[in-house]
Formats: sequence, structure tokens, C-alpha cells
Amino acid sequence: MNELKPESPGRRQATGVGGRTPCPGPEAMGHQAMGPLLHWLQDVAAVTLLKARRTIFQAAILLCILCLLLWVSVFLYGSFYYSYMPSVSFSTPVHFYYSTDCSGPGLCSFPTANISFMRNDREQVMAHGQPYRVSLELEMPESPVNERLGMFMVKMFCYTRGGGIVSSVGRSAMLHYRSALLQTLSTFFFSPLLLTGMAEQKQLVEVELFSEYKSNAYQPAIGAVIEVHSKQVQIYSSRLRVHAYFTGIRYVMYNFPVTSAVIGVATNFTFLSAIALLGYLQFIWGGLWPPDQVKVKVMMGDNTRIQRRKEEVRKRMEKENSLKDLSVPAAVESLTVVRGNGSDVPEAQDPKSEEEEPRVEEDPAETDSPRRRPAAQPGDVELRHRAGPWMSL
Repeated sequence: MNELKPESPGRRQATGVGGRTPCPGPEAMGHQAMGPLLHWLQDVAAVTLLKARRTIFQAAILLCILCLLLWVSVFLYGSFYYSYMPSVSFSTPVHFYYSTDCSGPGLCSFPTANISFMRNDREQVMAHGQPYRVSLELEMPESPVNERLGMFMVKMFCYTRGGGIVSSVGRSAMLHYRSALLQTLSTFFFSPLLLTGMAEQKQLVEVELFSEYKSNAYQPAIGAVIEVHSKQVQIYSSRLRVHAYFTGIRYVMYNFPVTSAVIGVATNFTFLSAIALLGYLQFIWGGLWPPDQVKVKVMMGDNTRIQRRKEEVRKRMEKENSLKDLSVPAAVESLTVVRGNGSDVPEAQDPKSEEEEPRVEEDPAETDSPRRRPAAQPGDVELRHRAGPWMSL
């Protein structure tokens, strides 16, 4: 009878009941299934994080570049507007002076004023080639003297630095007519304001001196002299106004500032963006014009082939020269002609003939073979020499 051997406790635990291997529990299977999934999720999260960081970094760089281009566009438009647009208007008070050394009841001379067209004694008010409207505003009282005065002349003379007169003009002016009834009604209606000093009986007379005055670039006007040709005129105050009369682009930029600013900044931004894009592509791709690259490559290839050809020719010439120098002593030592009495008489070879005869390289296999070797003559003696260093070539 076969004896039953007792099973070891370790084997019994491994095999289980009936010798079968126990199945892993659900927890072990869950851990085995979750391991690769966790690794995959970690890899996906790491790759996504790297892509997100790269995308955010690229977006930040792009935003900075766009802000820089926008700022440069605004700066360029502002500089252009400041340099291209002249002063829109210039207004200065006019202070008349006259002489008082006469004994008459009226003025002794015409009222005269000197006006400067220089801002801060350095910058000219009127730009070259720009038309301006120049007018004089006279604030005159409705006095009986001015009403009886009627028409009077106002003259203006523009002068340069040297004192020369470049332009002059004369215009007539007078108070606006109002009847006695209209003056009475106006006084009665505005009596409260007149009594309190909030209103005055005066008129503002505007005299247009130049409708389209253009300053000469070679002889610019730096000032003007204004004269009122009347010794009885009465003036409260006066003011000279210079207003630019814009046309073309200046008219659009002055009357539509927002629209012109948007168009100008957008144009500058587009141009600068195109330049930046071309520079980026030139830096990344190494050029935008393949035909030029092909030309450069072809030229470089031709130069390379020419250099190689020159190098091969040089090496071939050096090799031929070295072989020629080594073959001359070998031929002298190996060739000996024996005459009839057995004396060894070496044949002298003409170097010219040796140089003229083409040197034919023989195959060593064909030379060593007995079939190719020539038969020895009866009167010749074969001499064998030890191979020199040149014979190995």
C-alpha cells in the first residue's frame, strides 16, 4: 500500500481545499486594475499641465507684444498729430497807443498797435503753407461820437525779422445801425441789467483782415502792425484772432478727431504687426523666399564641388610627383645590361626620354605570373636586389 505523505502547512495554505489555487479577492483585483489607470491618469495630468503652462506662457508673451505694438502705434499717431497739425487758433489782445502832444480835442495820431506772431519768443504761431483767417475784434460803445464817425479804415502790415514788410491789407468798418426807436426799446427792456451793470450799450465789430493768409517759408512773418485810421474813434478793447482754415487730411483730423485717431492707430498697429510677423517667420524658418535659398544652396554646392575638384587635382599631382621621384633610383639600380665579355655595363637612360615616355602602371599580379614574364636571353644575367622602401609602392 502506498503510504500517504503528510502535506506541509505552506502547501496546504497555497492550494486550498481540493488542491485548487485560491482565487484572489475583489480587493486585490481592484488594486491590480487601478494601478495602470492611476499611472495613466498621472501621465495625462502631467502632460495637460505642461501644455497648459506652455499655452499660458505663450499667451502672456503674445499679450505683452500686442500691448507693446498698441502703445507704439498710439505714440506714433500722437507724434504725427503733434508735428502735422498746426495751432488751431491764436488770440492775443491788441493795445493801441497814440500820441497826445497836440492841443486839439481829438487824438493827435491814429491808434496803432504792434502784435507778435511768436509763441514764447521761439515758436512761430503760423505754420508754413497753412492758410489762416486773421480778424480783428473791436469792442466799441454806442456813443454819439462813434455813431457820427461813420466808416473808418483798419490797416495791417506784417513784417519779418529784418523789418521788411511782406504783406499788408486795409479793411473798412463801422458800427451797426440802430434807429432811435430801437435804441429806446432796447434801453427800456434791458434797464434792470443796465442799472446793475450786468449789461452795457456796446457793439462787437469784427473786421476780417485776411481770409486765407499763408506764411512764406523763406520770409516768415514774426509780427504785425495794426492801425485804425481815425482820430475820433472810441474803443473799449480789441483782440486779434488767427484761426487755421484746414483742408484735406487736416480738416478730417480736426473735425473728426476720434475717427481719425482710430484709423491712424489701427493702421500703425497693422503695419507694425506685419513687420513683427515677418521678423518672427524670418527668425523661425530662416527665410521666406525659397528661390533665394535655392540660389544660395546651388552657389554653395557649386563652390563645394569646385573646391573638391581642386583638392583632387592637387592630391593627384602630389602623388604623381612622389611616384616620379621614387621611380628614378629604382630604375637605375634594377636595370643592368651585360655585354659579350660578361662585364656589367649599365645603360645610361636619357632623362628626357624617360620623362617623355608615358609611365604605365602594371598590375603586380600580371607581372609576377610566369605567363606574363618575358623569357631570359642567353647573354643576359638577371640581377636581384633587395626591395627598397620605394618598391613597396
